[in-house]
Amino acid sequence: MPTAQAEPLKIVIDFDSTFTKVEGLDELARIALQGNPKQAEIVGKIKDITDQGMVGAYSFSDSLRDRVALLPANRSHVDQLIVFLKGKISESFKRNKDFLEENAAQILIVSSGFKDFIVPVVNEMGIPAENVYANTFIYDAEGNITGYDADNLLSQDKGKVRLLQSLQLEGEVYVIGDGITDYELRESGLANKFFAFTENISRKAVTDKADFVVPSLDEFLYINGLSRAQSYPKSRIKVLLLENVHPGAVNAFKKEGFQVELLKGALDEDELIEKIKDVSIIGLRSKTNLTKKVLEHPNASRLMCVGAFCIGTNQIDLVECEKRGIAVFNAPYSNTRSVVELSIGLMVMLTRNIFEKSTKMHAGVWDKSATNSYEIRGKKIGLVGYGSIGTQISVIAEALGMEVYFYDIVDKLALGNAKKCSSLKELLSQVDFVSLHVDGRKSNTNIIGKEQFSWMKDNVIFLNLSRGHVVEISALVDAIKSGKMWGAAIDVFPYEPKTNDEEFINELRGLPNVILTPHIGGSTEEAQANIGEFVPAKLLQFMNNGSTYGSVNFPELQLPPLENAHRLLHIHHNVPGILAQINQIFAKYHVNIIGQYLKTTENTGYVITDVAKEYSEEIVSELKLIDNTIKFRMLY
Repeated sequence: MPTAQAEPLKIVIDFDSTFTKVEGLDELARIALQGNPKQAEIVGKIKDITDQGMVGAYSFSDSLRDRVALLPANRSHVDQLIVFLKGKISESFKRNKDFLEENAAQILIVSSGFKDFIVPVVNEMGIPAENVYANTFIYDAEGNITGYDADNLLSQDKGKVRLLQSLQLEGEVYVIGDGITDYELRESGLANKFFAFTENISRKAVTDKADFVVPSLDEFLYINGLSRAQSYPKSRIKVLLLENVHPGAVNAFKKEGFQVELLKGALDEDELIEKIKDVSIIGLRSKTNLTKKVLEHPNASRLMCVGAFCIGTNQIDLVECEKRGIAVFNAPYSNTRSVVELSIGLMVMLTRNIFEKSTKMHAGVWDKSATNSYEIRGKKIGLVGYGSIGTQISVIAEALGMEVYFYDIVDKLALGNAKKCSSLKELLSQVDFVSLHVDGRKSNTNIIGKEQFSWMKDNVIFLNLSRGHVVEISALVDAIKSGKMWGAAIDVFPYEPKTNDEEFINELRGLPNVILTPHIGGSTEEAQANIGEFVPAKLLQFMNNGSTYGSVNFPELQLPPLENAHRLLHIHHNVPGILAQINQIFAKYHVNIIGQYLKTTENTGYVITDVAKEYSEEIVSELKLIDNTIKFRMLY
């Protein structure tokens, strides 16, 4: 006698604030009242009634009646709403469109909203109209909404419960929603589990009653072992962003479904060790030091990648990160133009004595005089460091009529008429302006000190917009006080306050013709927006498909998109035979390799293998057990 097959799982999904990011009736009111001076007042009333109904503080039948009564809408407004809602489908539902289409027969949309706008939206995601259960509007001859079908079970109190009772669904029934009416299906025994959906809104009165709280559809699918777009839900992956990075970065990670925490200030070692627990991605700027002590702490065991939202990476222990399979990315060019423009501007301000004249003007002193005011045209500028910033200054300074000299420990091609100097002493001894643009490596500590200042011409103008520790501050103070130096502009300091609330303390305060700025060389809206876009893009490429192109410490691989395959990423110590062992495992289980990529550094190897979806689970276990494995992860 044949065994009866189990009924397939039925999934009941709410529409408003679950399938879409917004409440349909609230948005219909906003559209219908466009231009009406009472729009905000009426929409506010409707939203308030909606919110009260969602937590059970307002009977549903009364809620629906009162909201529709406040709604001066017609069919044209519904059509506009449909277009709007199609652009407001929840991100995790969009990501998992394939799942919705493949399982449409087992998915029911049960909503207290209205079929008039729900059906066209869910149709686009593969859900047929016959699987949509919702209210319907009543229209007059001119298409104005005059009411709704009061005989529809979903217009009544406990409407969702009554509907499911009438459907008599067989097998397991799971409910996904954000309101108390969704939970009532579980409470009544008509559903086996209730999943409180919090991607768009979280209501404590609802989450407290849920079997599971799911911040995304990915999480629901993962918990239940169902096919999904993400191998591991990003809602379970923590991102820690420090030092008030650009909001664009926060939005980029949130849009992908990550857990994101943003802190305004920097953290010291002990604070970072505490905060980094269970964090997989960290973003920081120049004031937070990611040291060996932090990285080797058990709290940092889940860290996978680091984003430096700046040019320099000296605040990060790159060697220790590589040793632990942690990829580091930075923004090498995103704020260079901002630093260049500030450098040029500071030179002009110092040669014209603008800072002192402005201070006098604010004090009521009118000091109109050409004394001690000069053009920068015809002057000699010496650039210490000829990288991306130094070369841009070189081009602009020459265009302004300056003679450009540069010194770099790396052999660099001179741009335009710039002249390369063979030593730092040769450079410093002949220029009128000295501008530092070196990186923050430890060997650059105090490269400009008492001896180097003695090599400079009298009345030199000195700028440091690179790193604070490259200049010996006491020697700089002596050079200014002695009259050796005409003026200085300093943007970076050996110690900088962690937050804007901390007092800046430095010997340079109060000195004449010295412009001090709070490490704002790259702090323009344009630069921060560029960095806020560039660095998250690199981190997301690494997390989403394994690409390491642009990493400052890792084997660089630019990988194709992952399509119809599983991608296995193996990070290991660079010793002979690892690739052979990996491929022996694939051969042992007769796995078809679709694509394979390998790149190494002196210490680290990175192997990416794309395989067909059908393979034995034992493969993953064996790959993780290969000697010298640092990290392993799987994407699909």
